[in-house]
Amino acid sequence: MHIYERLGVRPVINARSFSTKLGGCALPGEVLDAMREASDSCVRMDELQEAASRIIAEATGAEAGMVTSGASAGLTLAAAACLAGLDVTRMNRLPDTTGMKNEIIVHRSHRNDYDHALRAAGARFVEVGFHYYTFPYEVESAIGPATAALFYQASGEGCGLPLDQFANIGHKHQLPVIVDAAAELPPRDNLKAFVAAGADLIAFSGGKHLRGPQSTGILCGRRDLILSAMLQHQDMDVFPESWPLLQLIADGVLAGPPHHGIGRGFKVGKEEIAGLLTALQLYPQRDLKAECRLWMNDMKSVVSELRDLPGVTARVIYPQPDGREVPHAWITIDSRLCGLNANAVIRALQEGDPPICVFERLGDSGTIIIMPEALRPGEALIVGRRLKQILTTTRSA
Repeated sequence: MHIYERLGVRPVINARSFSTKLGGCALPGEVLDAMREASDSCVRMDELQEAASRIIAEATGAEAGMVTSGASAGLTLAAAACLAGLDVTRMNRLPDTTGMKNEIIVHRSHRNDYDHALRAAGARFVEVGFHYYTFPYEVESAIGPATAALFYQASGEGCGLPLDQFANIGHKHQLPVIVDAAAELPPRDNLKAFVAAGADLIAFSGGKHLRGPQSTGILCGRRDLILSAMLQHQDMDVFPESWPLLQLIADGVLAGPPHHGIGRGFKVGKEEIAGLLTALQLYPQRDLKAECRLWMNDMKSVVSELRDLPGVTARVIYPQPDGREVPHAWITIDSRLCGLNANAVIRALQEGDPPICVFERLGDSGTIIIMPEALRPGEALIVGRRLKQILTTTRSA
């Protein structure tokens, strides 16, 4: 009996891509093998993260890196690193930033609900520009005595400054730049693109296109900032005379070991670190063009089931409006002809057996989006046929 059957939980068909609320995608066998192997022994987590740093640095072009418990945790740690630096007293105070530099400059058009991750560290956002345009002088004029960093949403909507120009302004004022690149793979080149453009800290998701464990992420960037993030993330139940990182005190880098930091609740296990690093090392070997062809075939199979239905417009969109090279099936429903609206169809898919989950954001405007990345062989055909069944049954009724 399958574990989910024993628990009384129904597996779903995930047509919503690497969605956290659906558990992401199935893990490659090599990743699972690495996680099982890592579970056999205990290790010092600081040594394991140091090994991770070397692998991440090689893959991203950054000076250093660490495995986090998701991209959101990476953003909180990135903000904490910029707020506290290597000042252990400040580390111990976060998220209380009274009297500290605590402002992070952000394009107004780059605000979204995920940026709560940075504010959780104690940062306060200072917005610049408008949705349709931002001038360089607006960023310059927002920088003041309380500015701790600049933040850039890589997939941000609107007309923000290019990252390299944004980073140049920050660096002119000796300010670090944080980039949220959680969902910016593919293309594969983006692993190195943000470092090359001047970002100082970049957060990637490990459980999306990299196909690592869903609860992992990557934070990479400047070595001193990664050190700060690691110190605020690890188990700090240590004492000065026996601390493995005692040399940092002897060298004058730290006044002493910090207490448990703001990232203590974001711990990532040795098994997850091993899984993420394995996925990262496999990434250059993957045939992404072949993967895209499979996705395209799946999306075409969904569309073909719906092509002749009155009131239904089905088409494959490639690339996406934001430029991502992933095909999606867009199904637009005219509720006057179909007898039900897109949100009703989405609910019917979710209530079926097995449940099918799709991307719902455009439901209010009549569009359902099918995403291919987490679909298993044969599931795209089930999605298309279920959609056809729902739409034709309603019309005949």
